[in-house]
Amino acid sequence: MKVVIVGAGSVGSSIARELMSHGHSVLLIDAKPESMGRSDLGDAEWLIGDACELSVLQDAGLDDTDVVVSATGDDKVNLVVSLLAKSEFGIGRTVGRVNNPKNDWMFNDSWGVDVAVNTPRLMTALVEEAVEIGDLVRLLTLRTGETSMVEFTVPSDSPLIGKTLGSLNWPEDSAVVALLRDEVPIVPSADDVVEAGDEMFFITAISAEDGLRTTLRAAD
Repeated sequence: MKVVIVGAGSVGSSIARELMSHGHSVLLIDAKPESMGRSDLGDAEWLIGDACELSVLQDAGLDDTDVVVSATGDDKVNLVVSLLAKSEFGIGRTVGRVNNPKNDWMFNDSWGVDVAVNTPRLMTALVEEAVEIGDLVRLLTLRTGETSMVEFTVPSDSPLIGKTLGSLNWPEDSAVVALLRDEVPIVPSADDVVEAGDEMFFITAISAEDGLRTTLRAAD
């Protein structure tokens, strides 16, 4: 898979390093010449330039790129790059880094962003997920900003305990995609019985989160 990463700072470099360790081809775009040639990114290709300029993205070969990651520290740049990648080159998947949580609402398909990664919000969610057993915690906002991944840890007194996943009346736009039990991931089936301490992961429409929360609490 060919991936273009805009922004060779600590975030972009870390992403590049991980992707290359998994065998993917990575090209880094950065406006600062001094960022080029880092020893720990020796297998990466480099392009120095302003990624908000169409000519730079053309030079990067976006016509045959699978994924564009906008990982700079400037939300405006990340939005512009995502929009150009999607509208001018038809990139199949764009990932945009959100630096300021107040800008999160703009990182959607209107700006060409398929997946928005809001690090402050994600870290907050992970903290809440660790301490808020029995409540629904949003981990990630997915494509178009209308879908999310959420997590629910089943408390010891939950009415869910002893019921099968197939017997529960889930909202129409929500689906259980994984269970984590005793640190072991389980692909869920309708016959799986809910146990105390289970971590349940859902893909859900954001508009259906309240209904999902009601189902998890009531489980009638």
